[in-house]
Amino acid sequence: MKHSTNQQTRRGRGPARRIGRTLALVLPVVLVLSGTLAVTRVNWTGNPSNSVLAASDTIEDGKSAVAVHRAPQDVLRDQLLAELQEKNPGVALTHLQQAVNERPSLAKHCVAIARALGRAAVRVYGPTRAQSYARPVCDTSFASGVAASHV
Repeated sequence: MKHSTNQQTRRGRGPARRIGRTLALVLPVVLVLSGTLAVTRVNWTGNPSNSVLAASDTIEDGKSAVAVHRAPQDVLRDQLLAELQEKNPGVALTHLQQAVNERPSLAKHCVAIARALGRAAVRVYGPTRAQSYARPVCDTSFASGVAASHV
């Protein structure tokens, strides 16, 4: 006596297999799209008022809206470099120390900013005069910036 077997289930082509294949194709697409949407919704600028920023958002002059928001240490460095050229390195170093005292989060960037000021002072004032402005701001990083530019 011969038993009949269902050839369709034996080969694995039942509804479970179709559902599995469909999920295998659709699920990665859904995950990629949801991840992309999540990244565009994250506030990368640090500005809480602009929490949703579309990838296509631009400002009138064509620059990206994200480029407008800069890190505080970059803003401070640019201000101090401008001040160094307008006044002198001593004033810029004093304002650097005041900024670090007012915002302790800037302390980890103090060394890099002071070195940048030292290099700029050498370009503007020459190595000898730039060294005369050296102070113990940020572990004498200004002086090391002068020395690195002079050598």
